[in-house]
Amino acid sequence: MLLLFETPAGFALFKVLDEGKLSKVEDLGKEFASPDSARQIVKLKAFSKFENTAEALAATTQLIDSKPSKDLRKFLRSHCDGDILAVADSKLGNSIKEKLQIECVHNNSVMELMRGVRSQLNELISGLAAQDMAPMSLGLSHSLSRYKLKFSPDKVDTMIIQAISLLDDLDKELNTYAMRVREWYGWHFPELAKIVQDNILYAKSVKLMGYRSNAAKLDFSEILPEEVEAELKEAAVISMGTEVSDLDLENIKDLCNQVLSLSEYRAQLYDYLKSRMSTIAPNLTALVGELVGARLIAHGGSLLNLAKQPGSTVQILGAEKALFRALKTKHATPKYGLIYHASLIGQAAPKHKGKISRSLAAKAALAIRCDALGDSEDATMGLENRIKLEARLKSLEGKELSRSAGSVKGKPKIEFYDKDKKKGSGGMITPAKTYNPAADSILALAESLSKDDKEETELVVAEEQKKKKKKRSEPEDATPDVVDEPEVETEPAKKEKKKKRKHIEEADEDGDADASEKKKKKKKRKHAETEDGGANEASAKKDKKKKKKSAD
Repeated sequence: MLLLFETPAGFALFKVLDEGKLSKVEDLGKEFASPDSARQIVKLKAFSKFENTAEALAATTQLIDSKPSKDLRKFLRSHCDGDILAVADSKLGNSIKEKLQIECVHNNSVMELMRGVRSQLNELISGLAAQDMAPMSLGLSHSLSRYKLKFSPDKVDTMIIQAISLLDDLDKELNTYAMRVREWYGWHFPELAKIVQDNILYAKSVKLMGYRSNAAKLDFSEILPEEVEAELKEAAVISMGTEVSDLDLENIKDLCNQVLSLSEYRAQLYDYLKSRMSTIAPNLTALVGELVGARLIAHGGSLLNLAKQPGSTVQILGAEKALFRALKTKHATPKYGLIYHASLIGQAAPKHKGKISRSLAAKAALAIRCDALGDSEDATMGLENRIKLEARLKSLEGKELSRSAGSVKGKPKIEFYDKDKKKGSGGMITPAKTYNPAADSILALAESLSKDDKEETELVVAEEQKKKKKKRSEPEDATPDVVDEPEVETEPAKKEKKKKRKHIEEADEDGDADASEKKKKKKKRKHAETEDGGANEASAKKDKKKKKKSAD
């Protein structure tokens, strides 16, 4: 058995002399207590030395990726003739077996053997002193650290952080410079601010026009539409602005050049940011867009730090001040932070923004973890989740029928109870019910109800009258000994009852007529009494007046 050992100076190949001791892993470390005992177990067979630091760095970086370098393959082909090779990395052993057809071994005994060889390395390799090994290992470690820092995929997101920060600063500067151009040139041509709303088009128009008197001679077709150009030329003729000097106009044009150059650089920076986001975080970009995704990464510190955050934190990332204020005052916590500017939340109605932001934050957390820790470089997962979120948004907006919120699977269908439906089958015992328009009319029903109510009231009145007559006829001390059983009514009895009811109705009608006549008579009497009283009062007053005159 041969043992492959990597050192900062080169590759060493040891021959295992006593393979029987490898079975006792616990006692294997004691065999390397002294150089003499170590030489009895392993012996140096061959050594391949690195020529310079660049070669050592190239070989080491390939070993980190579990791939043998060209020099290592040549070295193993020349010295491994049908022997078993013990290696420290199982993946490296698999690649050596595939490319060189050399059987490799990796287990606990091999790792313990490596540990013992490392403790006596300077004694086992002749010509390799400890003072030479230290600077070699230090130089290789520095070179390897620089290489890993330069090409580490975890550190590439620093470019995104710097780009989005610079983009925000450029937006602020552009707004400041554009407002300064409007205020400055507004003294000369104030009507232009209302005609041209866009800041970039305003700066281009001012740079091309100069004095407002030149507007009629110039062609603005490359900058402005025809309607806006005609309005500008009309306003330039009747403008109320003051005159400016040539020096003032030169400074205004210089400021316009600054605005245009900043806008061009911002467009280039935005294209760079889009390309970086599509390569580093494609799934997050597909969900929330380039700008929102870059701001989330910048706020989290890095893509890896953002991947450690749960969906609830991603949802309110950027609204920490409002969150802590709400927790302190015991008010409602914010529903969204930086994620509010995503296109999906912008499409939702105000009452649905909270639900969509929560769903989007959950999917965005998965997309961030897939981008930071996954091996795939496409945006399939992000696109699939975006389609699901759009369907969720449509269902909330009521654009199509959807299942109720909650568990998506296994919700039982609610069926209305129908007594005529057969159990266990879809058929009906009776034919299907149809709409009866005659049921809408309630006149016949009201008439029948009124007749029934009249009959019932008449029966109750007749029975009460009979009871009163019986009580009057019977003596007070008399007590009935026998209780009569209720008699069963026969047909003639029913006829008699009907006759009685008619008689009672006629009597009631007569009584009503009499009552109305009595009321009329009472009214006439009262009227006559009031007239007599008035006449008596008038006569009494006349008598009093006569008596006074006579007294005088």
